[in-house]
Amino acid sequence: MSKFLAGIASFGLVVSPVAAQAQASAPTPNTLNIPENATLLGKSDPNIRRATAIVNGAVITGTDIDHRTALLVAASEGEIPDAELQRVREQVLRNLIDETLKIQEAAAQEIVVEREEINRRYAQVAAQNFGSDTAKMDAYLASIGSSAASLKRQIEGEMAWERLQRREIAPFINVSEEEVRELLDRMEASRGTDEYRIGEIYLEATPETRDAVLENARRIVQQLQQGGSFVAYARQFSDASTAVVGGDLGFVRLETLPAEMQTVARGMQVGQLVGPFEIPGGFEIMYLIDKRQILMADPRDSVLSLKQISITFEPGVSDAVAAGRIDEFGKVVQSMRGCGDVERAAATLNATVVANDAVKVRDLPDPLQPSLLELQVGQSTPPFGSVEDGVSVLMLCGRDDAKSDNAPDFDEMLGQMEGERIAKRAQRYLRDLRNDAYIEYN
Repeated sequence: MSKFLAGIASFGLVVSPVAAQAQASAPTPNTLNIPENATLLGKSDPNIRRATAIVNGAVITGTDIDHRTALLVAASEGEIPDAELQRVREQVLRNLIDETLKIQEAAAQEIVVEREEINRRYAQVAAQNFGSDTAKMDAYLASIGSSAASLKRQIEGEMAWERLQRREIAPFINVSEEEVRELLDRMEASRGTDEYRIGEIYLEATPETRDAVLENARRIVQQLQQGGSFVAYARQFSDASTAVVGGDLGFVRLETLPAEMQTVARGMQVGQLVGPFEIPGGFEIMYLIDKRQILMADPRDSVLSLKQISITFEPGVSDAVAAGRIDEFGKVVQSMRGCGDVERAAATLNATVVANDAVKVRDLPDPLQPSLLELQVGQSTPPFGSVEDGVSVLMLCGRDDAKSDNAPDFDEMLGQMEGERIAKRAQRYLRDLRNDAYIEYN
């Protein structure tokens, strides 16, 4: 699955990898200059402003839907066919209705999200994706057929809902010390068994809507298989409380899941997408994000000290010349006598060297992780890259192995249990708001 720009998920927001093109000079998270591909998507130019729905007197226009749909399209690396866009727009309208209800309920409870607070969070998103240049993010959003106003409205809705939950739900959630201790004891008893980090898209269905919901679920899976963003689709389509965090359930033990989900997850590999399959109340689409053993060290959490040696090629270089230089590069790398010899060898190749002393294995591209875990200090990976992007190797200069105990402490477990109960109560709260709303459609 495609990876999104760092930092967006912390706000529950989604921006396409295209945004990375606007800040090509910004350092990658691990500073090792490992190229990432980005796909440029088409531009829409909505300009019709007509009411599509009126929610308790608040108008949602066609332009509002166009702008929010553009965010979803841009967040997906796969193009959405024209025939599919209408279904996407219908779901976006439902999301905008929910967003409006959340903002209205917060206002009714005298919870105010100040404009300057929204602007600060918007600026934080820009800082993590456009080098603190909000004007660049404004321009990017306009270029994909969306707008800063649409993204700020989404921020407002999420901030209002967060505050409403803290005041109207959280104070009435109770998790006893005994419950926390019991769960920690069960985790200790389960030491060494597997737990799964699962992404979910849950679609509610009734006997009357079952066939239509199933067909929608199949279309979502098709889009995801074509490169669509799981996080984006979970946020826009999932009826689960995890939608706000892109469908991420976090690490769970299978026995805590419905029986149908347990059966499916047990046979999944990391990175695999499965679904839709039926569970009580609807249909589920699952993506296995990660897998680990409870309370055991995960080698991917080891922190490495690395040196990256890279060569580049002139535009238009012939295949024969490129192959000869790559062959020479490989021989020189094999001759290096540890990390202290890197700079000397690089000079003979006219290569560049980048060092990083704090790289987690799991933060590196998946294809490189197995090779790095097998290296001893002073050894290097096989060459990787391309003539267009340059060819590199990574040499291991040091390793701090992962600690063996990843058990949450009492306060962490308490917070996790409270968060799960708040999310379930919030879902019921939103259903009540929908049931009581006056909504007119055009």
